[in-house]
Amino acid sequence: MSLLAVEDLTKEFGGLRALDGLSVSVDRGDLVGVMGPNGAGKTTLFNCVSGIVRPDGGAVTFDGTDVTGNSPEALARAGMIRTFQLTRELRTMTVRDNVRLAATDQPGERTLPALLRTDAMESREREVDERADELIEAFELAHLADEYSANLSGGQRKLLELARALMLDPELLLLDEPFAGVNPTLTRDIADRIRELNSEGMTVVVIEHELETLTDLVDRLVVLQQGQLLVDGSPETVLDDERVVEAYLGG
Repeated sequence: MSLLAVEDLTKEFGGLRALDGLSVSVDRGDLVGVMGPNGAGKTTLFNCVSGIVRPDGGAVTFDGTDVTGNSPEALARAGMIRTFQLTRELRTMTVRDNVRLAATDQPGERTLPALLRTDAMESREREVDERADELIEAFELAHLADEYSANLSGGQRKLLELARALMLDPELLLLDEPFAGVNPTLTRDIADRIRELNSEGMTVVVIEHELETLTDLVDRLVVLQQGQLLVDGSPETVLDDERVVEAYLGG
C-alpha cells in the first residue's frame, strides 16, 4: 500500500485549472522529486495534499485513510508535515524556542497543568528541550541556538525549518523548494540532511527548480505539465525523455 496516493485530483482558480485529473503515489521510504515548468501545478499539488487548499475533485489518501480536505493541523498529527518555499519561522524568537514550539503535547500550553506544574509536565518539558537541542546540534545550528531567527541567513532558516518539522516526527515530509535562495555550501548540507532522513526510513517528497541538485538527490522524479502527470521514473529515464526536454528544458 502506498503511503500517499493522489487520485484524479483537480483544482481550479478563477477558471484556470491548476490540477487536471492528476494521479500519483508515493511508497513508504521513497525519496521523490517533483519538477516541471512554472505553472505546472507543483505547489498546488502540495497545497491540496497538505490541506492548505481543498481540491475541487479527486482524493488524497494517506497511510490508507482518505484525508481529502483535512486541515494541516490534523494531517500533522497524522504524520504528514510540509515546509514552504518562504520559511515561516517566528522571527522574534530564538532558534531554540522556534524548534521547541513545534513540539506537540506540551502540557504547559493548557491552563491547569501550567498552574499546577505537575511532574508529568516537567518531564515532558525536559523531553522537548532535549529533543530540540539534539536537532539543533544535528543541523549545525548550536552556535546560533540563542540567536533570533530574524538574524539567520536564508540557508540557516531552511535548516531551522527542517529541524522544526522533525520535532513532529513525521512519516511523510513534503519539502517545497528547500534550496531556494541558499548558497552552494548550505545546499549541500541540506541535501545531506534530507538523504540522512530518508536513509533512516522517512518518506520525503521534494519540489525543486534547481534541476542538478534535485536529480542528484532523489531516486525518482515526477514531472508535471499543465496540472497533469507528464513522466514518472528514475532521474536518468526522466531526463532522457523528449517530452521533458521539450516541456521543462525548452527543447
